[in-house]
Amino acid sequence: MGLDLDACISQLLQKQLLAESLIKEICEKTKELLMNESNCVSISAPVTVGDIHGQFYDLIEIFRIGGYCPSTNYLFLGDYVDRGLFSVETISLLTCLKLRYPHRVQLVRGNHESRAVTQTYGFYTECVRKYGSTNVWHYFTDMFDYLTLSVVIDDRIFCVHGGLSPSIHSIDQIKILDRYREIPHEGPMADLVWSDPDPDKDEFAISPRLLINYCKSKSSSFYLNFSYSNVCLLTILRGAGYTFGGLVVKKFLEINNMEHILRAHQLCMEGYQVLYDDRLSTVWSAPNYCYRCGNMASILEVGVDGQRFFNVFDAAPENDRDGPSQQTSLEKKSNLI
Repeated sequence: MGLDLDACISQLLQKQLLAESLIKEICEKTKELLMNESNCVSISAPVTVGDIHGQFYDLIEIFRIGGYCPSTNYLFLGDYVDRGLFSVETISLLTCLKLRYPHRVQLVRGNHESRAVTQTYGFYTECVRKYGSTNVWHYFTDMFDYLTLSVVIDDRIFCVHGGLSPSIHSIDQIKILDRYREIPHEGPMADLVWSDPDPDKDEFAISPRLLINYCKSKSSSFYLNFSYSNVCLLTILRGAGYTFGGLVVKKFLEINNMEHILRAHQLCMEGYQVLYDDRLSTVWSAPNYCYRCGNMASILEVGVDGQRFFNVFDAAPENDRDGPSQQTSLEKKSNLI
């Protein structure tokens, strides 16, 4: 009997976990599909663009607002796991949707689609807690190595998780990168998932890393607590990649004959940010990030004429009844059994 993706999607939309054997099969089939994709996938508008961080109910809110697949085409810009409480359900659903509607759902790799990062920020622990072993974490992190690095919409909007790299001037250079591996600590592949724009700069600069290194010199619990309580600060002080300015963006667009760069990666309190005379946008689709930041979120709707509209939304109401406090209470009860 073949894999019933419609049944899997229906189950996941109800926030019900799939069996470990199904996850393994889904990840293997998704790797086969992704192997046929370029490092820079070309798609056509209309398409709705967002990102999400394991905040399952807010992913469902995106579908309520923007429309469910396959009625709406989606491009997600990475960071599907970590931080949120339901990373397993989130990445399971998105993977099934990609496999079911391969030309209507695009998944770009983010810096959290990494073995190293997911062992620090929650996904690894969540997989072990929900499945009793590391197997599911291995299935997904192996699949992450196959995710594309970028997408181009209608030959005019370049989409990437993080930003630009001083090693990359043309999109052709992205196409020849070896992406089938763990994200390295440095180099062009790392820059694409880690770099950030800096409104106060014109050129490239090394991303600030002093504070990150200080935190990592402390105990792991200190680092985790610091990270969660200072999310806004840490999105600026990366410790990886570069910051880049307006002249870098303008030159990249001119060389590649494009109009706009669209990326995610940075918390935006209003849900989005537009910089450099409308040459670059950041879209952020995780409202009330980490269930404490109080930020709005948005999805970007790109029309067939190239028009861009940020659809801003707040956290899904389900977070109030199934959020951190409720999950903590459930864990305490399970420990008593």
